[in-house]
Amino acid sequence: MHSYADTRRKIDPSRGDRLGDGTPNDNDRVEIGPTQLAFAEWAAAGLQLPDLDRMRHFRWDRLVKALVTRDVGGLLMFDPLNIRYATDTTNMQLWNSHNPFRACLICADGHMVVWEYKNSPFLVTFNPLVKELRSGASFFYNVCGDRTAQDAGSFAAQVDEVMRAHAGANRRLAVDKIMVHGLRALEAAGFEVLEGEVITERTRAIKGPDEILAMRCAHHACESAIAEMEAFTRENVPKGGVSEDDIWAELHKGNIRRGGEWIETRLLASGPRTNPWFQECGPRIVQNNEIVAFDTDLIGSYGICIDISRSWWVGEARPSNAMISAMNHGLDHIRDHQARLKPGVTIRELTFGGHQLDDQYWKQKYSCKMHGVGLCDEWPFVPYPDGWVEGAFEVALEPGMVLCTEALISPEGGDFSIKLEDQVLITENGCENLTRYPFDPRLTGEA
Repeated sequence: MHSYADTRRKIDPSRGDRLGDGTPNDNDRVEIGPTQLAFAEWAAAGLQLPDLDRMRHFRWDRLVKALVTRDVGGLLMFDPLNIRYATDTTNMQLWNSHNPFRACLICADGHMVVWEYKNSPFLVTFNPLVKELRSGASFFYNVCGDRTAQDAGSFAAQVDEVMRAHAGANRRLAVDKIMVHGLRALEAAGFEVLEGEVITERTRAIKGPDEILAMRCAHHACESAIAEMEAFTRENVPKGGVSEDDIWAELHKGNIRRGGEWIETRLLASGPRTNPWFQECGPRIVQNNEIVAFDTDLIGSYGICIDISRSWWVGEARPSNAMISAMNHGLDHIRDHQARLKPGVTIRELTFGGHQLDDQYWKQKYSCKMHGVGLCDEWPFVPYPDGWVEGAFEVALEPGMVLCTEALISPEGGDFSIKLEDQVLITENGCENLTRYPFDPRLTGEA
């Protein structure tokens, strides 16, 4: 038996000092990432791993070019997912999402600074693109109390110091999300504060080659976890005593075991709780011969979001004709929309064209036809015609975008809903459906 000191340095000594994605093959490394299980499954599936250094440079370069194009001196980010995009670093992401203690500033000359929790600066040092580490970005009431305004002023002074050194006379500063005192402090320091999300969202919308490889890997990991969740459901629901939470826990477990990170929602429901949709999973005991429907909203391997939906019929009885009809209507809906995805097609065209939902499903339709996806649900957004806002969505698709095509087939006043969703890559000539997970043949009427 080996001690921890004997084994800690290598995940797999036979593979050398670097893993296939370029990360350290170190069992004690700081950088989070996929597990041995994930790497083994990807190898068995013949998947190519991303080069993470190259992916990080691609993202950094896109942000810098966006600043130069817009004549913006710097981009200041508090959103943990924007910081993840810019630096590929993480620190207590969910806690950080409601307690903003981190910040990242990237200047138009490429200089990048991270304000990190003062007790864990080492979490960032693996990325050489981060040129400077600071602390002092916490100015929320929880930790600052009645000195919040003063702490925000101290932070703004640091931003001013960096910007004067790396942006010169350009005082145009884009900011994504910031506490009120922070905004006031930046304006008091003489910055012209601009909306940062238009830069981050449009930059993130185009995925580079290594991001797409990472997404393929994350997709495979997510679908492997879904398969485990489905096997658990079909084996245990007929025995009784299995709750929606029990089923949902299987997806969480499968995600974490493969180096995934979290799930943004609890959108799994069964039987009559599927209608209306958006009831989150709870302690209800799933009955035999019922629908189980879910939406993954899963932040998986490499921090990539895999957002797909499936509906299962669990039991040996035949689903009702209404359920089978609704399922096939939903399949027609997303397949028709996918067939229309290609470079150059506009959001307006996608909104007003394509497959139309039957009247019985219109009132309880999903909130959109499609939406972008990357590190989370992202821009662009494709509404239904009644959600169109003039001037809001006047853009066209480009290669490298990834969209989720949605269908919620939910009869008004009914006792079930069908939820379906695929994740689709826009290619140079059309699109590729990245989602391979099968649809339930019981609900399609094929079994």
